[in-house]
Amino acid sequence: MLGIVGGTGIANLEDFTVTQEHKVSTPFGRPSAPLFQGKYGEQEVVFLARHGMQHNLLPSEVNYRANIWALKSVGVTQIIGFSAVGSLSPEIHPGDLVIPNQYFDWTRGTRQDSFFGEGLVAHISTAEPICGSLARAIVHAGQQAGEIIHVNKAYACVNGPRLGTKAESHFLRSSARCDVVGMTNVPEAFLAREAQICYCTIAIVTDYDCWMDNPDEHVTVATVIARYGTSLKKAQALLKAMLEKPLALKACSCRTSLQNAVLTPTQHLCEEKKQILSLLKE
Repeated sequence: MLGIVGGTGIANLEDFTVTQEHKVSTPFGRPSAPLFQGKYGEQEVVFLARHGMQHNLLPSEVNYRANIWALKSVGVTQIIGFSAVGSLSPEIHPGDLVIPNQYFDWTRGTRQDSFFGEGLVAHISTAEPICGSLARAIVHAGQQAGEIIHVNKAYACVNGPRLGTKAESHFLRSSARCDVVGMTNVPEAFLAREAQICYCTIAIVTDYDCWMDNPDEHVTVATVIARYGTSLKKAQALLKAMLEKPLALKACSCRTSLQNAVLTPTQHLCEEKKQILSLLKE
């Protein structure tokens, strides 16, 4: 089943018929919002508002572990996230859509970023952190919808909530060689991999961050909201084109990411950790 995680400005989906609401409790606390399950085109979908229904959570306040756990617990096996990002490249313009395939974590260890620890040790590979099969399906739908999508781009995740300095912006685009910058995909993408869920982001470019010499191009909340609203229609049209038919994805390694990753023998786990590992492996 497909999960949709809505970012800035997305507290619901157009043309989404809700049939069930899930209020899920997790070992990691409460998710950002209730999960809404229903039909979107021909696809069974579960929707979650990343920042809460009233956009009341900062990126650093989002309980990413609870969100991914909740989606996993209701049967989600693929996640498409929507995120607003700033461009760090002159070739990526405001209004464009981007599918990042790499992540640079600049949140500096301030977020709860793993299901493991406290007696349960595992190390997943994140060399290729997104689902290639899911990304190809999105790109194919974009071609059908006439949308140009930038692929094979690196996403820098910063902690926020402040917008970055020019020095930080220049560092991320030159030293870190990132193409876009946002505040929410880490640890979301990595937790999805720990949960053996296919994950991909449709990033919506709203600004040029603040690396350009022209101060009129520097990011502000006003420009983010104004441009995001317009571009969101393109992203939703892309999603609709993708889900006109039931989503058929080829088997991929995302669904077996824990196969050789867990080091702690099961017999040495407490009952709580056994239950956590059991759900992650489903």
